[in-house]
Amino acid sequence: MNLGANLNQQPRPSAAGPRRLTPPLTGPWAEGLVAGQEVLITGPLIAARDQAHKRLVELAAQGAPWPFEPQGQIVYYVGPTPAPPGRLIGSAGPTTSGRMDELTEPLLRLGVKALLGKGRRSAAVKAALVRHGAVYLAAVGGAGAFYGALVKGVETLAWPELGPEALLRLEVEDFPATVVNDLAGADFYELGPAACREAWKTPM
Repeated sequence: MNLGANLNQQPRPSAAGPRRLTPPLTGPWAEGLVAGQEVLITGPLIAARDQAHKRLVELAAQGAPWPFEPQGQIVYYVGPTPAPPGRLIGSAGPTTSGRMDELTEPLLRLGVKALLGKGRRSAAVKAALVRHGAVYLAAVGGAGAFYGALVKGVETLAWPELGPEALLRLEVEDFPATVVNDLAGADFYELGPAACREAWKTPM
């Protein structure tokens, strides 16, 4: 069985290594970016979970300004834990992205270009990503301490009363993620398993 040959039939990232992304994402930032490709993010991430998303959607419905400029931003689904002594932030791992599915398109409509979390997205979200020229990135669940160590700055943008669900700007350096849904509509959660299933059918 030649697993490598089957995997190579899928769109693969360049051998040059991970793509570097620096928000705000402008210009041809997504050119050649494909599902399954690794990226390294350096710059601001907008940290927003369920409650912050609800408030952002309410502001959008009212035509009111947001506490940040959404154009080109990466929104990270995270609710950090309190910072231990000597640290800027505690654990900062991704939360389940599906909880934000019904609240996602208003963010894309206003210019957010990437969403970062864990787990699958709905068919509606995947279609919205294609319509708005955006991508979905995945981080590793259970690696919150690792991700927290990559945070070099923290700023509260709004709603501090929400505690860990306050709207934050996190400055990160070399934050690793994987492209799950690209601009062409490909889904790495489908491509990867499909390639493996096909590989097991191939005679050795």
